[in-house]
Amino acid sequence: MLIPLGFIIVAFSVFGGFSMAGGHLGPLYQPTEILMICGAAVGSFIAANNGKAIKATLRTASKLKRTKRYDKSIYMDLMAMQYKLLSKMRREGVLGIERDIEKPDESPLFSEYPRLLQDPMIMGFITDYLRLMVSGGMDPIELDELMTHEIEAFEHEAHVPVDALTKVGDALPAFGIVAAVLGVVKALSSADSGVDEMGFMVAHALVGTFVGILLAYGFVNPVASRIDRQVHEAVKMLQCIRVTLLASLNGYAPQLAVEFGRKALHTAERPSFTELEDHVRAARGGNGEP
Repeated sequence: MLIPLGFIIVAFSVFGGFSMAGGHLGPLYQPTEILMICGAAVGSFIAANNGKAIKATLRTASKLKRTKRYDKSIYMDLMAMQYKLLSKMRREGVLGIERDIEKPDESPLFSEYPRLLQDPMIMGFITDYLRLMVSGGMDPIELDELMTHEIEAFEHEAHVPVDALTKVGDALPAFGIVAAVLGVVKALSSADSGVDEMGFMVAHALVGTFVGILLAYGFVNPVASRIDRQVHEAVKMLQCIRVTLLASLNGYAPQLAVEFGRKALHTAERPSFTELEDHVRAARGGNGEP
């Protein structure tokens, strides 16, 4: 919802301000200029990326519908779920959670947190490393290096659409200049026309520069920046899981391990110590523990 709202504000501010200043929107509509600029941008995007990058960028478009993917409430659910998993593992042994991590969809524990269960990235990360912990023999340092490497690989892969869109956005003003130059060439080739006709053609040519800059800094680059924010939110979620599991593997009690995970969050989404303690206490009561 925020992306369309931002686009509406951009369009209203630019075109509304132009109209209020006494300008007419009719001359700004130049289909040939738009075709040259957008066509060149799409062509350069295809030429600069391979099939994987193009598919990754197109898949990212569907994820932009969610305005808040990871907020404070889902972090609280994550830490409560981790507390229950670690408590069960501490109480029943590492094999006590084997059935939960092998079939998360059938696990009563995971079913209490549908938002987390529907996120394949979170479930894949936490079940994979819990499975390694259940198998035994994993040194905490080795597991930390493995987690760090996977998070870095995920971050690099998730930034591919950001990089692709940013480069297209940076190129759009240049394509606008190209369209404007071609329009000026067309105008100069008709030097025998009247002054009014020449002015009309030059004005149309300059629309290309306007369109290229507006598309770049008003639409394409903001979308790339939004994807970048979502990548950072996803990485922070994985870092929270990583820190919590490593604390548990190093022998800390589940409640302390969850506190380690809380410290890994951004301050904007980080719950206070009291909020986390109350939430964990509620999870403890729901788990049937005294």
